[in-house]
Amino acid sequence: MLLPTKGVSPERALITVGSELLEELHAPMSVSALWERYRVRRRSSRTPRRITFDWFALALASLYAMKLIETSDDGYLRRADVSQ
Repeated sequence: MLLPTKGVSPERALITVGSELLEELHAPMSVSALWERYRVRRRSSRTPRRITFDWFALALASLYAMKLIETSDDGYLRRADVSQ
């Protein structure tokens, strides 16, 4: 599920979806704003694939567990400072 397997294609693996979410997260934004930006990105790609909100939420949880994203005091998501 996190990595591609026989049952999970590389495009749907949580690590792939998570990396695409990190690319969209240039500035702090709400979960719903990130979801909308990600949906627009997927529709405009060469190989559009449907990702459900549940899968999106699992990708966010994976990024949070890996300490790659964090929430700000006002509730927005942002990239974590990993340079420390």
